[in-house]
Amino acid sequence: MILQIPRSLKLTIVVSQIIWLGSCANLPYYAQAVDGQMDILRRAQPISTIIADPDADQKLKRVLARVVLMREFASRELKLPDNQSYTSYADLKRPYAVWNVFAAHELSTELKKWCFVKAGCVSYRGFFSQADAESYAEELKNEGYDVYVGGVRAYSTLGWFNDPVLNTFIGYSEMELARLIFHELTHQVVYVPGDSAFNESFATVVEKEGVGRWLDSTGATSQRAVFDARQEREAIFIALVLNHRKRLEELFTSNLNDAEKRVAKARIFDELREEFSQLKTTRAEFSSYDRWFAQQLNNALLATISTYTQLVPAFQVLLAQQNGDMSQFFAAVKEISKLPETERAAVLQIAVEGRRRDVAER
Repeated sequence: MILQIPRSLKLTIVVSQIIWLGSCANLPYYAQAVDGQMDILRRAQPISTIIADPDADQKLKRVLARVVLMREFASRELKLPDNQSYTSYADLKRPYAVWNVFAAHELSTELKKWCFVKAGCVSYRGFFSQADAESYAEELKNEGYDVYVGGVRAYSTLGWFNDPVLNTFIGYSEMELARLIFHELTHQVVYVPGDSAFNESFATVVEKEGVGRWLDSTGATSQRAVFDARQEREAIFIALVLNHRKRLEELFTSNLNDAEKRVAKARIFDELREEFSQLKTTRAEFSSYDRWFAQQLNNALLATISTYTQLVPAFQVLLAQQNGDMSQFFAAVKEISKLPETERAAVLQIAVEGRRRDVAER
């Protein structure tokens, strides 16, 4: 028998862990996290209730009806958890669920890490208030860090609570809505505390596979073409960013003094912008990344791209090795997740190298 823990008891458990781990982060920070999560849960209403309400917004009802189908598809076809997550809806009256703060030393490509209850050590610190996030970011800047504050439209509680659909992403296209739901549900399948690259890359592969299958199942041929084109653009964008991030890594580990490194760092960012501008002259569709390049480029911003994509090729190979069978894929990932970090990385690297050899021999 599976014991269902009431929300009130879950909250008591979380609070007790916060007190026990008080040295890991200050209590006011955890208090805002608990208050923010509880506020989301209080606002949640069953999707079935909203759809049945004749006075509810008709556009919202139509989108939520599609969410119901996506949720069923996720469990039936992708073998994602069959639970109450994304079966309710909450309007937070704000554009983002949380704001994450990322930081890296001005002469390092590695993100600073913070340690939290259950999630382990992660490369960001989340706030339910934008003002609090910006204030903390300023503190880090004063300590000499490159900092990036990003609004996050959804996040996973890793199965502790029933995550609702939020107003922060309900306005997405059907393709993007499916992508987000599949991604966040994947975190409930396997989550390795302290290994953001593993967790996010794994979820990214499932979301990509899931969206492709969803569009195929709905007969959305035109949308599938849009999705495939977007995949190609993303791959080019990521390669461009990671290439310059590698140059920064080589620079920061060189024998140049700090002043010389700062000058060279600025030059690398200028060259990244210039390469992007040249790319747009031949591929106008890349203007979709104008917003990203309009931000202040720094080490923290570039590192966020690496976190979500670093191990994507390895997980894609692993999925192919299971002939696209999601149950077998999840079982393989669970086994790898039990290994020490260095062994996990080695197994995934071997998978990628094996695929490269196969391609070269053809």
